[in-house]
Amino acid sequence: MSKLYEVKTDIPAVEELSDGTKVYRTAQWSPPGCHGLGCGLRVFVKDGRLIKVEGDPSQPITNGRLCVRCLTYPEYFYHEDRLLYPMKRAREFRGRADKWERITWDEAYDIILSKYYELREKFGPDTISVWTGTGREASAYQFQLCNQVFESRTAIHANGGWSCIIPRQTAMDWVLGSAYVEYDGAFGFEDRYDDPRYEIPKYMLIWGRDVLKSNPDGLFGHSLVDMMKRGMKLIVVDPRANWSAMRAEYHLQLRPGTDAALALAILNAVIQSDEYDREFVDLWCYGFDELKARAAEYTPEWAEEVTGVSADDIRAVARCLTEKPSTLSMGLATDQNPNCLQICHAVYAIFAICGNLDIPGALKLGQTGRGVGNTGRGGVGRIDQTEEKNPVPIAGHEQYPAMDFIINTTQPDCTLDTLLTGSPYPIEFVMLQSTNLIASGITQQPKRWYEAIRHKDFVFATDIFMNPTIQGLADLVLPVSTALEHEGLVTFHGCNQPGQFNALTKVMDNVGETKSDLEILLDLQHRIHPDNDDPRWKSVEGYLTVKVQGQADVDIDFPTLKKWVYGRYEIPYRQYELGLMRADGNPGFKTATGRIELYSTMMQRMGEDPLPYYEEPRFSKISRPEWAEEYPFILTTGARRETSFHSEHRMIPTLREIRKYATLEINPQAAEKLNIKTDDWVYIENPWGKAKLVARVTPIVKEDVVAADHGWWYPEDKDAELYSVWKSSINSLMPHKEIGKLGLGALYKSLPCKVYRSND
Repeated sequence: MSKLYEVKTDIPAVEELSDGTKVYRTAQWSPPGCHGLGCGLRVFVKDGRLIKVEGDPSQPITNGRLCVRCLTYPEYFYHEDRLLYPMKRAREFRGRADKWERITWDEAYDIILSKYYELREKFGPDTISVWTGTGREASAYQFQLCNQVFESRTAIHANGGWSCIIPRQTAMDWVLGSAYVEYDGAFGFEDRYDDPRYEIPKYMLIWGRDVLKSNPDGLFGHSLVDMMKRGMKLIVVDPRANWSAMRAEYHLQLRPGTDAALALAILNAVIQSDEYDREFVDLWCYGFDELKARAAEYTPEWAEEVTGVSADDIRAVARCLTEKPSTLSMGLATDQNPNCLQICHAVYAIFAICGNLDIPGALKLGQTGRGVGNTGRGGVGRIDQTEEKNPVPIAGHEQYPAMDFIINTTQPDCTLDTLLTGSPYPIEFVMLQSTNLIASGITQQPKRWYEAIRHKDFVFATDIFMNPTIQGLADLVLPVSTALEHEGLVTFHGCNQPGQFNALTKVMDNVGETKSDLEILLDLQHRIHPDNDDPRWKSVEGYLTVKVQGQADVDIDFPTLKKWVYGRYEIPYRQYELGLMRADGNPGFKTATGRIELYSTMMQRMGEDPLPYYEEPRFSKISRPEWAEEYPFILTTGARRETSFHSEHRMIPTLREIRKYATLEINPQAAEKLNIKTDDWVYIENPWGKAKLVARVTPIVKEDVVAADHGWWYPEDKDAELYSVWKSSINSLMPHKEIGKLGLGALYKSLPCKVYRSND
């Protein structure tokens, strides 16, 4: 059982100021949208009205720092466009904003259950589908709703190649035998960086992640700044020159999509330097000789020609990474590439052979036993997908059988095929759970998804605001409460770092008749399975107690955590030596060989190359030279902005003052040739589509690269078709099903395009 302790502070959970204002301490996840981070809040309430929100200095990780999204909470909370009551409309009026009518919760649930039983009887349970987005609190409940409540296997994330954390987690599992890995920021220690067991990393390699803006997967990015102040140096791999890149010892500004080439060349240089940790390799690694032979094919000089990064810099970075301790923060950009598993395999191999794993200040391994890995996406249980129980595979698992070993969802790209063809089974019942899929940054070819869903028998949605997806597709909508109006648990997006968990506590009366995602889950469970005696389904408190106890194998209930607000636990170092990585309790890693698999037996079993390799981007000037003249730019997208979480927050006035429109970053030399100036409207176009954005002329991208915003729609365009969602839809420029061999990774960051001024 993990060592658990309360975060001690002199600030009470609730205090009253002299003017009668009450100040509540709580944690924040979503909504409004964040990424499982759990920032500490001080919420000021007077006469029952939300006055303002500040950061809580007693939160042990964020220390009172807070993003602008939370600072504008009152605008969000009292916004006139919030959904406050259940509403329905006839199916023939999908897309019509004037046809919604208010109904009661009981009527809404009756409609849902009536369609559930009707369509289940007609098509079978897998016709019921539950869709969710990324990061939102709702994502913690998707499988429970789909698998346990609706008894369906059709959980859907409309993300090409499942290009959001799943490729990285697959590589973590298959190569490192670990549930989750992240940089060691002393997150679980009471004294943080001053704990005598901790050591500040010499170097942090940041690969494809803008840590400060994304705060990804429960990681507080500004801990990076804390560690830099204590002497840590940065190495940044990114086509764009962001804040961390400008302060790095080395910024490897590679050609978009060539990450695997760069990773293999660094691996080559580490091995050739002979400075890797031979003892660790001999004791804990499998397949080093084979990896060495493969890496020898990818010299720094070869990589310089492919990536644009100098061979000298590649060798210099390799020398840095052999120093102990050094650590890694690897992000979404590695997932968004058909070569994703090979990128992750090569990068993790660098840290493995250098012995920079699970020692103080290095790359921290997550727990693999009873812990967060069992309470995140899989949650309450797992549907039996064996052939005996379910002879028909869920969408995409026959074409990509590795998905059975990766995640309990349909394969996203094949899901679109299934929606269009009805094979291997029809999907006719659609629950859109807090996801704006046609506007978000995850859905490739969103118009195709929109048309595929538009003719389904029944569609209902849950959210806080009306959005283009709900307006265009739903027959019924349920209003979701904000995080200040309900209770919950911040579990860091199902990941095993960073050694803390927080109580999300109700501090405000609900506006209208809103309910939390968890309350909706339990309401549907009680109606469909009234005889279920499992304590986790009895109440919100009972459910959250089970969740918090699974979070870190700790003996605590949710009411206690509410009093604490913040709880912390330690994950020991060198878990592989202590027998904590394997179910049998023996030393080693949770892999078939019991070692880190530099030569992956799992990838070999799945029909993939067991060693990492490089694949040239499929539509580059090298792969498609006939397109080079017409489409001279490389498009990269997906960079986070402080003012939004994917497609959320577009209706908040203060945030829109900061960023009014979708923008396209273009290099000054390229812009001059095209007579484009900052604030000009421009079109970006390629063989799959086009979008209209506002130019931002900046040297942070190379002359042949443009970087586009994602997730845009315009709530102010109430009279336009679906809030002008197609106007700046950068995902319309992305091809369908250009993915990796095992069904993972897609093209988001290395597509051809042209740019020209708008004349309309």
